[in-house]
Amino acid sequence: MSSQTAGRAPILVVDDDEDVCAWVSHSLEREGFRPLVANDGLQALAIAREQLPVLVILDLMIPKIDGWEVCRELRRESKVAIIFVTGRAEPHERIMGLNLGADDYVVKPVDPSELVARVKAVLRRTQPPAVTLLTREDLSVDVAKRRVCLRRVELSLTVSEYTLLHVLMSAPGRTFLREELLNHLYPGGEAVVDRVVDVHIGHLRQKIEADPARPRHILTTRGVGYRFADDEDRDSTSR
Repeated sequence: MSSQTAGRAPILVVDDDEDVCAWVSHSLEREGFRPLVANDGLQALAIAREQLPVLVILDLMIPKIDGWEVCRELRRESKVAIIFVTGRAEPHERIMGLNLGADDYVVKPVDPSELVARVKAVLRRTQPPAVTLLTREDLSVDVAKRRVCLRRVELSLTVSEYTLLHVLMSAPGRTFLREELLNHLYPGGEAVVDRVVDVHIGHLRQKIEADPARPRHILTTRGVGYRFADDEDRDSTSR
């Protein structure tokens, strides 16, 4: 993947008609998306699992496995947005497509500008807004700049400490297993002991907690893992 396309949102176009794939891909590229193309159902599933598109434009009548089955399989595995674009115009087929979990159902022929508008509309509904600033009391994480401040003073964190703080602050109140946190620290699957997490958490507490022995931000769920304090935790410690 080139550096020019790496930052674009990937959209998978699934159709056995190469002309359709070409004009849809061209329309998406003009709007800043990164099109991926599959010409049959098995290829579509393989690309979806590897490339993790944000949206799938899916024809029904495709070889190997049809669009219905592709949609079912995608829905079992993910929440990726799906738009059926097909020549099948019967009302019961539209209803079936939406009941399977598709986000839109468009009948061919469709104007390229209308299809792109529908893609953008579906993404607005299905994609959560990007969070660029996480804050809790006197602690803040600027995700875009990878900058952590405590009482407006920037902290110097290691990569591992920043990763753990970002993960925990992104879901206050949720307990993360040590294994989950290890996966964030070592996504390549390097063999390390889960005590590594405890060591990094200890160092992180030294930097962000007023009293590391009685932490208010990063809490331990005994025998399970760690969580970032939510409002319920704050209320219980203030009593």
